[in-house]
Amino acid sequence: MSSKENTLEKKNSVHARRFIAYLVLILLTFLCLIWFYVLFINSTRSNGELAAGFTAVPSHYFATNWHNLLNDATLPMWNGLLNSLIVSGCSAVLCTYFSTMTAFAIHAYDFKGKNFIFTFILAIMTIPTQVTALGFISLMSKMKLMDSFIPLIVPSIASPAVFFYMKQYMDSNLSISMLEAARIDGASEFRTFNQIVLPLMKPAIAVQAIFTFVSSWNNFFTPALILSKKEKKTLPILIAELRKADYAKFDMGKVYMMIAFSIFPVIIVYLFLSKYIVGGVTAGGVKE
Repeated sequence: MSSKENTLEKKNSVHARRFIAYLVLILLTFLCLIWFYVLFINSTRSNGELAAGFTAVPSHYFATNWHNLLNDATLPMWNGLLNSLIVSGCSAVLCTYFSTMTAFAIHAYDFKGKNFIFTFILAIMTIPTQVTALGFISLMSKMKLMDSFIPLIVPSIASPAVFFYMKQYMDSNLSISMLEAARIDGASEFRTFNQIVLPLMKPAIAVQAIFTFVSSWNNFFTPALILSKKEKKTLPILIAELRKADYAKFDMGKVYMMIAFSIFPVIIVYLFLSKYIVGGVTAGGVKE
């Protein structure tokens, strides 16, 4: 077989693999986005139309469902949105900052017990939230922090999963010699962390900020245990209350509208930070 034939065969093989890769990606994209389309379609339909079955064509009840949602006196939708933004935004900022700081301490310093501390932090990931819920609620009650956002924000600072990701990212991208050069130039440890480490960690921070924000935004279990006042409740709690309304007041069109309303902030956060995801995930998964 001549060299030209070999080259042609290799090109054909590359094109075939590329075609299959694009086909799989298109299929996965369709499977991810189809559910958003279904949600949008259902938010434009009435309760009776939804009970009759699914159709792929939008209806004309979008404005009606939106009006019903806004004028529900028992559903403080805007309060719920603000509460969710406060809890999720603060959790994302504090979790990524302090997890990065913890990972920096493990990565940059050598001290006795370093490996044990690293292993211990990772072992915490094996403890489910539900196991500690009873003791957590009892402690918050004794500290008079029920119906407060503090128990939803402060514990989120300690995230072993985010810490582990940041540590792996530093192993791949943060040179110890760079830190030593900063120390030689007289930079303090906090200045080194805030002005050198954080900018280098921006892709990883963006990725974990998205994940932390979405996780906190969708969290129903802990807020449902802590929050009882109507004006303090987050959107997942309000959606659950809307779904369990009695039969006479139940409106599935309004439920779908509420769900659609609740995911828009998540999409906006993703669009702002999505450019960092590919680079952050790729670099964080490779260790030199």
